[in-house]
Amino acid sequence: MKVAVAGCCHGALDKMYETLELLQRRHNVRPDLLLCCGDFQAVRNEADLRCMAVPAKYRHMQTFYRYYSGEKKAPVLTVFIGGNHEASNHLQELPYGGWVAPNIYYLGYAGVVRFRGVRIGGISGIFKSHDYRKGHFECPPYNQQTIRSAYHVRNIEVFKLKQLKRPIDIFMSHDWPRSIYHYGNKKQLLKMKSFFRQEVESNTLGSPAASELLQHLKPTYWFSAHLHVKFAAFMQHEANSKEELPKATKFLALDKCLPHRDFLQIIDIEHDPSAGDSLEYDAEWIAILKATNSLINVTQSSWNMPENNGLHAKWDYSVTEEAIKEVLEEVNHNLKIPCNFTPTAACYDPSKPQKQAVPVHTINPQTTEFCAQFGLTDINDRIQQAKEEGSVRGEYEEEEEEEEMDSTGSAEEPSEYNTDNSGLSSINPDEIMLDDEGGDEDLSTCSVDPSPDHPPDFSTSFSDIRIMPDSMAVSSDDAMDSTNEELEKSGVSKQGEEKSLNERPLKRIGGNENGNSGIKKIKRRNQAIYAAEDEDKTE
Repeated sequence: MKVAVAGCCHGALDKMYETLELLQRRHNVRPDLLLCCGDFQAVRNEADLRCMAVPAKYRHMQTFYRYYSGEKKAPVLTVFIGGNHEASNHLQELPYGGWVAPNIYYLGYAGVVRFRGVRIGGISGIFKSHDYRKGHFECPPYNQQTIRSAYHVRNIEVFKLKQLKRPIDIFMSHDWPRSIYHYGNKKQLLKMKSFFRQEVESNTLGSPAASELLQHLKPTYWFSAHLHVKFAAFMQHEANSKEELPKATKFLALDKCLPHRDFLQIIDIEHDPSAGDSLEYDAEWIAILKATNSLINVTQSSWNMPENNGLHAKWDYSVTEEAIKEVLEEVNHNLKIPCNFTPTAACYDPSKPQKQAVPVHTINPQTTEFCAQFGLTDINDRIQQAKEEGSVRGEYEEEEEEEEMDSTGSAEEPSEYNTDNSGLSSINPDEIMLDDEGGDEDLSTCSVDPSPDHPPDFSTSFSDIRIMPDSMAVSSDDAMDSTNEELEKSGVSKQGEEKSLNERPLKRIGGNENGNSGIKKIKRRNQAIYAAEDEDKTE
């Protein structure tokens, strides 16, 4: 089947779907599935804008609300993970995943689903060491610490994913796995993004948690976004035993969704022809959620996952075939994810702006139903209980505060890793300094104008799409000869425009980050993400 993969969407759903429709009209290529690697921005209303960690002047309504209201429907099944620029209050309603709109599915903090027999996993957010070992304690209305920590990856999600034993076909993360740049054309990457050089040379660019998952899961494909540059790599994994067959991962990072940018990729994935067209739960993943349910933590206290160090009675939470069979019996062997989307917030109405809308903590009925079906803890309900007991606070503050510098979103390492090179983060020229902003303005000054009713014609700039053959590796400038041979065999995928694309309603009204004194503090936010006319100076 044909799978379209997109980078940072930033709420530009109309642009994304129009591009897919243009692909079909021009080349008779229709993807069966669309994957988005974060910064999706499922913003429903003005209150959601206040929960998005960007300066106020970059908060724009975009077009998701039209799909949320039912005015429009996604023309292709869309599955996405969260990034670091999201309506965190909306996604927090669905910690185990769920529909944010008809035909648009969020994978949750971490998740695994199946479509036509293809196993798709993902982890949302970006890595920050000072929040990595905390629980999911945040709830709206957020303050200026929790509005950021809400999207930081937690060790419990990585731990759950590491219990998987069955093969993964596709995996998505927002930030790149650390070291992946050593398996692709690093010279070309640094030519396009020269400000990555210091972190690449010190091997601090990317997420160590994602790297750990890459080495453990060894998926066939791994897709990422976040750094706003297209990059492909081919990683050959070492076998854990003589009996294990060699595995390799084809990595692809996508650019952001802008005209004239290479933000969309089409690849062919082997699938089960006998499987249905519905999105399905993954039985092993459900069994793992049940097995790890007792580990759920909604406090700010740092804690380590169970490991074989003599301190834990149990450290292996992988599941048996019997446990997987029990899950199948619970659902009568019907793993189809119910189409039970229900709006939980008022939708943006351009004729009736609500500029002072305040976000509230909402318990989504999809999550309630999912937890009841599989005997799981509703994380938001647990947070609500903790809040009522006075152990969780969620005041919302207007003042912008300083944040630890994070040019690539992944410079720090958690305590369980060997080194901490958090002070080596380089300055990304795509970003702006908050000192120049004068702080966050009141939301009443923010733009909430939707995209024009008549979107631009992209027919003259169809460089946004590339069709990938079965393999998508590129040769590395410093890789071993054997790796180069593998890349040549798999085929380099750089098609230009001249090439044919036929190639292969329940609401309950609702910590500070631990900074490192040795790390330079800097105010900054990403400007290029929201500047529609952004072009890299090096291009």
